[in-house]
Order: sequence, then C-alpha cells, then structure tokens
Amino acid sequence: MNQAAQARRVPLVNAANVLTAARLVMIPVFAVLLILSGLTHPGGRIAACVTFGLAALTDFVDGWIARRYALVTAFGKVADPIADKALTGTALVLLSAFGHLPWWVTGVILAREFGVTALRFWVLRYGVIAASRGGKAKTALQTAAIVWYLWPFGGLLAAVGPWLMGAAVVVTLVTGADYVLRALRMRRQGS
Repeated sequence: MNQAAQARRVPLVNAANVLTAARLVMIPVFAVLLILSGLTHPGGRIAACVTFGLAALTDFVDGWIARRYALVTAFGKVADPIADKALTGTALVLLSAFGHLPWWVTGVILAREFGVTALRFWVLRYGVIAASRGGKAKTALQTAAIVWYLWPFGGLLAAVGPWLMGAAVVVTLVTGADYVLRALRMRRQGS
C-alpha cells in the first residue's frame, strides 16, 4: 500500500463512530425509560425525553464530525442511518403504543423510511442518493415533534405537538417523493 493510500485510511474507532455507537446504546435505555414512565410520570418522561434528545443530538454531531475531519468509514455509512431509523422508530412505536400518537402517523413515517432505504439499495450500483436539505429538515421536524410529545407539557403547550408532527409528516412525504424521483432518474441514467 502506498503512503498516500495509507494516509487516507480512516480508523474505525474515531469520534464520529463513537457517537454513532453511543446512539445505538442509548436507544434501549430510552425505550426502557419511556416504558417505565408509562408516559404518565413526569420525571420518567423527562428522563426519556432527555435521553432521546441526547441521542438525536449525536446524529447531527457525528455526521458533521465525519465530514469536517474526513472520518467517514464504511461502518459509519451503515450504522448511522440504522441508528437514526431505530431511534425514531422506537420513539414513534412507543408513542403510538401508549396512545399519544395515531398509528397511521407512525406507519406513514416508518413506511417512508424503509422505502427510502430500499430505494437506496435499488440504485446502489448506479450511485449514492445523498441526503438532501429536505431530508435534514424532515429529521429535524420529526425530532422536534417527538421531543414535544415526550416532554410532559400541559395545557396550551401540549397542543403544539400535533402541529409539529403534522409538519413532519408532510415534509416526510414530500421528501420521500423526491427520493423516488431521484432514484428513478439515477436508474434511467445508469441503464
């Protein structure tokens, strides 16, 4: 292996991958805290919300670190989206299971997430569908909405959650359609 190739080799254990691994570890902790709270005990909800928020924050930070410091690895490319979907999916399923979020919302968001993942694999030999600004906005809206549902807001503040989640669902569907169009274009150009 020449020196230039060796210099470009990125170690598996780096700050970005450690944050991704930490997010994967936080998912079951978050789930246990939320289940134990039953979404009825404010202290338990706050603990679950803070854990979810910290895990979601690692999603934004690990990607930035990986790009900024050229620490992109095969592990990160696979584990990061899995961790993101697992965290969001766990939160949505538990919110629906406790009756705080309609199941159709969880179904729409999860179907879009799995659909986009399938599309990415479908076009993989033609190229990579990079995350768009819309995809980042979708993630931010979903995270904000989930945090709002988890925090034990009362009264008027509690009414903000459904509006945030509604916006998240709309952006989720629009960006999902965008991914379909981009995948179809990529397949046509690659054929």
